This record gives sequence, C-alpha cells and structure tokens, in this order.
Amino acid sequence: MDRIIISPSKYVQGNGALANIGNYVKALGSKPLILADAFVTKLVGDTVATSFHGAGIKPEFDCFNGECSRPEIDRLLARYNQTPFDVIIGIGGGKTLDTAKSVAFYQKVPVVIVPTIASTDAPTSALAVIYTPEGQFSEYLMIPTNPNMVIMDTGVVSRAPVRLLVSGMGDALSTYFEARANKVSGSQTMAGGASTLAAQAIAELCYKTLLADGYKAKLAVEQGLCTKAVENIIEANTYLSGIGFESSGLAAAHAIHNGLTQLAECHHLYHGEKVAFGTLVQLVLENAPMAEIETVLGFCRSVGLPTNLHMMGVKELDMTRLMEVAKASTAEGETIHNMPFKVTAEDVLAAIVTAHQLGL
Repeated sequence: MDRIIISPSKYVQGNGALANIGNYVKALGSKPLILADAFVTKLVGDTVATSFHGAGIKPEFDCFNGECSRPEIDRLLARYNQTPFDVIIGIGGGKTLDTAKSVAFYQKVPVVIVPTIASTDAPTSALAVIYTPEGQFSEYLMIPTNPNMVIMDTGVVSRAPVRLLVSGMGDALSTYFEARANKVSGSQTMAGGASTLAAQAIAELCYKTLLADGYKAKLAVEQGLCTKAVENIIEANTYLSGIGFESSGLAAAHAIHNGLTQLAECHHLYHGEKVAFGTLVQLVLENAPMAEIETVLGFCRSVGLPTNLHMMGVKELDMTRLMEVAKASTAEGETIHNMPFKVTAEDVLAAIVTAHQLGL
C-alpha cells in the first residue's frame, strides 16, 4: 500500500488574519461568493468586506440557512448558475463550511474555509457531512481534494465560548492514539493509503501540544484573550488534528463516539466531548499502561472534558442500553475495526464500564 498524506493547499493562522483575506483570496479568484449566517456576518462581515475592497474585489454575501442539506446546496447552486462566481468562501461553524465545500465541489471552483470556532478538526478535511433539512444525518460527501485555503483568525476564535475550544481539544486528543493504532494494524487511512512518517509525527505533536498548552489556553479563552498557548491549541485542534486523523486514520475513539449517539442523554454533548471519553475507552481496550491512562485523565479533568458516563448525563449504568452503544460502535464498516486486534461488542461494553470507573 502506498503512503499518502493530504492537506489543504494553504493554511493561514493569526490574530487578525481576516483583515488580509482579500489579498489571500485574490490568488484564487476575483468573483467570490461568501457564505455565512446572520450572526457571523454581523461579527466579521465589515472586516471581510473592507479587506476585499482594499484588494479591489467586490464579493457577494449569502446568508446560510443553518443546515448543510441538499435543498440548501441546491439553492446556492442555482444562485451560482445566475452569477458565475469563481471561488466559494465559507465563514462560520462546521455546517456552513461543509456547505461551502459542497457547492465548490459541484461547481469545480476553489473553496476557502474560514472557521470562527476551533471545536473540531473538520475544516482542513476533504469531507462534508450532509443532513436532512430537519437536521438528521443523511450522507457523507467525499471530496477528491482538501480545501484550497483555510484561514484561522485566532482573535475571532478566542472570543468564542470556551466550551467550543475545549471540545476541539477532546476531538484532537484522540488523534495520536488512533494514528498509533492504525500504524500497528496497517489499515488504510482516509487519505486512501498507508500513513506517512510525517502524518504520524504530526499526530504525536498534536497530543504533546494539548498536554503542554491546553489548560493555559482554556484559562485565556475564558477571558476572551489570545495568547501563544491559544495559538498553539487552535493549530492543534484544527491543523495538526486534521492532518493527523485524515492521513493517519481513525480507530476506536470515533467509533465509540458514534455508538454514544444511541443514548439520548448524550445528545447535548459536543462531538469532541464524546470523542474524549471514546479515547479513554480505546486505551482500556488496548490495555494501555496505567501511567498513560492517568495522563489522559489528568488532561481531561484540567480542561473540563468528561471522564465518565455520569458527567455525560448518564445517571444509571444500564447494561442493556450500554450494549446497544457497544453494538453500534462495532457495526460493520466502523473505524473500530482499524484496531490491531479483533474487537467485539462485549469487549467494548467491558471497556466502557471500566473507563467509566477509572474516570470517577
């Protein structure tokens, strides 16, 4: 199997980076369509418009309706057919960004991704998640290439609610451990081949950065401040974790996340909050050294990530319901089968309960 690593063509990060978006985008096109919801437009619209004006470009804005759905994608494609834009820019949260990716894919034009939060590692990926208009999962859209550009304005991101940044740390926490499992098993990654040394190193750096700067970054963002630690964590949550998961692979932690969606009590949790607990479950499955488990537990407690089912809203441990989680986690095609050993639903149930007890 060939080794493959994939990434955005350009990654830009800095405090105030949005003030330069016009000059960055000018290399890609001169007729941009900017997709953002009403809140984000109010937050950064003037900065973006001023930047494009300075670059001699007049962009058009479109208000995102709140759901990355086929009807919303079709609406934007119809607008595109009326005005032939040559670059699509998505500014905001994950659903806005995935919609921009989708429209750019179908129109075969460059896409620029501008997250206003750092809650997941999805912005850099060649993937969009499409939902029904009612918000139910519909399908994955696999895109042949990663975004042409990702711009992270750390000043904007650091003023978002701290729970979003912490959730991003939970998502990023799994990157190294899932990459490590894939390296041992030799499973094919989302990039379509074997992992590279570079991708493995990036995944490990992601973990080390979380341990070094996660708590400090949380304290700063609680005050709406952007420090060097915040800069480092935003890069870890977005770029290091993004390249790490896509080019090194997913394993048990994300499959456990998917299984936890069976519990209504967990629906209020962010993606990364469930993934963090999934990481603990994966470590139990691996029978990882207790020192490593304690390090992960200590990190989660320091930043406020859940370490047990009670913290996630599950008041009582119902083995029948937890077995439903375990069965969903081990369904055919789930990434848990990238682990370097066979994993059954019974194994997962035992690991979930053990991880819960460890995290009390």
